Amino acid sequence: MSKRITPFASRYCSTLDRLEEAIRRKRLGLLRRGVVLQHDNATPHSANLTQQWLQRYGWEILPHPAHSPDLAPSDFHLFGPLKRHLGGMAFETEDDLISELRNWFDNLDVDFFRVGINSLLSR
Repeated sequence: MSKRITPFASRYCSTLDRLEEAIRRKRLGLLRRGVVLQHDNATPHSANLTQQWLQRYGWEILPHPAHSPDLAPSDFHLFGPLKRHLGGMAFETEDDLISELRNWFDNLDVDFFRVGINSLLSR
């Protein structure tokens, strides 16, 4: 059975083209070291066209467990505050970003994760 090329796969590959170009402009070293991408098993992600694109550029795919949500429920508590903290910041290097992330995590209130986990109960 041959796999069809869907318009969604074509669009997804166009998105990957833009991502590859952005990495080339902003973080060329990542392309040299190799890109590791995680996406789910949605049709555009597993289509032949997408698989050919990934092979052409040599990108590695992290496996996505079946029936796994894209985000763990605890992530909803983490990403909002982190996004607000990083909003408007620009980093010269990947190391600068990592340093800022470590600083943010080191300075979180001791109850930050406890509050987030307990809030899951009310959802």
